[in-house]
Parts: sequence; C-alpha cells; structure tokens
Amino acid sequence: MLRNKVPEVTALFWVAKVLTTAMGETTSDFLVHQIDPPVAVAGAALVLAVALVLQFAVRRYISWVYWFAVLMVAVFGTMVADVIHVQFGVPYLVSTTAFLVILAAVFALWYGTQRTLSVHTIDTRPREFFYWAAVMTTFALGTAVGDLTAVTFGLGYLASGLVFLVLFALPGAAYRWWGLGGTAAFWMSYVLTRPFGASISDWLAVSHARHGLGFGTGQVSLVLFAAIVIVVAFSGSRRKQQGLRAGQTHRKASAPPQPE
Repeated sequence: MLRNKVPEVTALFWVAKVLTTAMGETTSDFLVHQIDPPVAVAGAALVLAVALVLQFAVRRYISWVYWFAVLMVAVFGTMVADVIHVQFGVPYLVSTTAFLVILAAVFALWYGTQRTLSVHTIDTRPREFFYWAAVMTTFALGTAVGDLTAVTFGLGYLASGLVFLVLFALPGAAYRWWGLGGTAAFWMSYVLTRPFGASISDWLAVSHARHGLGFGTGQVSLVLFAAIVIVVAFSGSRRKQQGLRAGQTHRKASAPPQPE
C-alpha cells in the first residue's frame, strides 16, 4: 500500500494547476515553432516518460516530482491535441468529442475496478495508473475545447478564458451550496482549468493580429515557470511545517504526565 500520492486540494493546488496548464500551452507552441515538430513531440514524450517513471517510483507525494509530471503532461497533451488538428486536419469539435469519450471510458474502467474516483485514495498502483490516464486525457480534452471556443466558435482567447473561468468556478459553488459530490466537482473543475489557463496564456502570448498581447510564447513560458516554482516551493514548505506541527502535537499528547 502506498501513501496517497496526490496533493491536498487547496487554493494553492488550483493555482499551481492553472499555471501548469498555461505553461503547457505556451511551451508546446514555442517548442514546435523552434524545433522540427516531430523532434519536439518525441522529445516531450521522452521527458514525460522520465517524469512519470519518477512519479511512480516514489512511494509518497513529493511536490516537485508530482508537479514536474503534471507540467510534462500539460506540454505533451497540448502537442497531441494540436498535432491531431494541424497535421491530420481533424476538426476541434471531432477531437473534443473523441477525448470526451476516452475520458468517460477511463473513468468507467477506474470506477468499475476500484469502486471510487476519489483523488484522496491514490494509494495503489492501479489507482495511480488510472489517475494519470485521466490527467493526460483531461489535458488533451481541455486543449481541444479551448481551441474549439477560441478559434472554431470565434470567441478569441480572452473571451474564452473568461468563459472558462466562470465555468471553472461553478462546480466549486455547486459543491459548496447545491449538494454536488466532491469527486464530481473536483474532476469537472480539473478539466476546466485546462482551457481556462491555456486561453489566458495564449492571449498573453499571441500577436496583436490574433487579438493577443504579443508577449511571445517563450517569454510567457519563462514567467509562468518562475511562478510555478514559487507556488510549488511555498506549498511544499507549508506542507512540511504542517507536518512538523502535527508531529509536535502528537508527541505532546503521547508524553507521560509530569510529576507535580
């Protein structure tokens, strides 16, 4: 039995998730325009494999290991969705539908074999495998959905980002006030962080001709990477401090009474 290998779902978790989705979008675009696309995809797949091997090798949650894997899933998942559209001409509506079906199949197999989809019990190898399969699919799905609204439906990146920001907040509100289950709320929000983060990062990076701010994919990726490092480091430090305080409380509670 492993210790749960997914971080506690807090505000910092969602901040880190949005930042990694945003960086995955701009980093993918930067790499495929600076390197021969097949080489870029192969290189991203190799680094992703290393990140996942490392994540599966550890027996507990380690913040930088986990978020390194998430970041590489974001980069590679973006590339997969973009290659399907650009190289093979598959419309975003078709790829969105296909990824949605795949995600539903992953969840069905996960629940059918484990009787849970909770991220609070990623403590066995099968559950860990299903978790990362779902994560990979949500990134590809979110990329396709974001491009569908921004490009196919013509909303543009900023408007798409604002729409997905509202949609991202709805499951949390439904969980808090309207009785939506925690697991359903988590996965709905998890999927929606992808098009939200990607749309905002595209808006920051793309040219004015494409209704963006024109900062460039490389520059935006570097700023997002610095933000991720800060958030993950702070989250890890906070988790360590909480663990130390919990240990001190346990030792005080279990210490024998002192003579008067």
